[in-house]
Amino acid sequence: MATSKHLTDSERFQIEQLLRQRVPLKEIAKIVGKSPSTISREVRKRRVWSDKYAPYRIHNRCAKRADCRKQYLCEDKSSCTRLCRACNSCNKVCPDFEEEICRRLSDSPYVCNGCPDEHQCPLRKRYYLYKQAHAAYRQTLVESRTGANITEDELLALDELVSPLVKRGQSIHHIVVSNPDLFEVSEKSIYRYVDGGLLKARNIDMPRICRLKPRRTKPVEHKIDSGCRIGRSYDDFKRFIDGNDISYVEMDSVIGRLGGKCLLTLMFKSCDLMLAFIRDHNTAHSVIDRFNALYECLGAETFSKLFPLLLGDNGSEFSDPKAIEFDALGIQRTKVFYCDPYSSFQKPNVEVNHEFIRKILPKGTSFDNLTQDDINLMMSHINSYSRGKLVDNSPFDVFDSLYGFGILSKLGLRKIPPNQILLKPSLLRK
Repeated sequence: MATSKHLTDSERFQIEQLLRQRVPLKEIAKIVGKSPSTISREVRKRRVWSDKYAPYRIHNRCAKRADCRKQYLCEDKSSCTRLCRACNSCNKVCPDFEEEICRRLSDSPYVCNGCPDEHQCPLRKRYYLYKQAHAAYRQTLVESRTGANITEDELLALDELVSPLVKRGQSIHHIVVSNPDLFEVSEKSIYRYVDGGLLKARNIDMPRICRLKPRRTKPVEHKIDSGCRIGRSYDDFKRFIDGNDISYVEMDSVIGRLGGKCLLTLMFKSCDLMLAFIRDHNTAHSVIDRFNALYECLGAETFSKLFPLLLGDNGSEFSDPKAIEFDALGIQRTKVFYCDPYSSFQKPNVEVNHEFIRKILPKGTSFDNLTQDDINLMMSHINSYSRGKLVDNSPFDVFDSLYGFGILSKLGLRKIPPNQILLKPSLLRK
């Protein structure tokens, strides 16, 4: 039997072909040279749904179709005398639609590859396709090997030991040499953690680092949880909201001077209202602190109502999702998902609304002299600005009708009269 733990591309291709030939999983395991449990887990984990319909069959997947007698579900086809179950639009318009899932998918081989009824079955199908399976495997492999190879508790312990000594003027080398029994990571790793913003100590606390020339290549971002995207990808997000009438909030960061203060922006997709919070550094700790402060200010019930889902990008500042999702008592207060890499179009609302911020704080402007009161003033003007997509209402008005204005008052926002709105840098000049 093969000693390699990972399946190769050619082995996955072989599995797909053997499944189409209706070879049992145990026999496939012998041919590929893996254990039956490995093949079984691979097929169940990598199988994908398909909306492929049987040719010349009605597209009806409802579990109640055999006994259904409904008619006239389509309002624009009042003259139709057929039963709705005989129409391809039945599942889309029927309020009582309940999808039937093939029972064979719960038994070996768990997929429709090679099923003798595949070409006449109207139900939704699941296939094992080697190209998609290997691509998913590669994505998981890459994500598991990125970020900081350290747990949150280990990182906190390291921070408590290193940061106070660095701020006393000691170098990382001196700290490691003086405390050899207290470190389980290398000196170079600690330098990377500091440079990545994972510790309270900063590069500016080490004068020699500040004198070094910047590297030509961009340093790799250090993520607190290297597997943060597993189960939280954009595909997982779409499956989660599919068929659920649930609102979500897009989150992003706006950078001022590199290494200086920045903004955390939260965009309510339902009403185009945006919240913004000043942070001293663009780190995961600063994001968590802001969400904890919001949770304390609004209360558990209001917070969960406003932020049931959060959709962010792949920045390192959002790489500790569990600390955002759960409060200090371990109670889940929200759920975090991530857009695909380099796919800002998947959260277009917050990206477009940043244009209003850039009218007041042009790109390259330092945020270091700004306070949260300044940011609240800016967002009050932006959220009072009427939008065509809101039927010429302002985000303030729509938010008020959905959640009530009292929530925004708690956060320091106020509505600005239309003729007094100022979207120029002079708004924040002191």
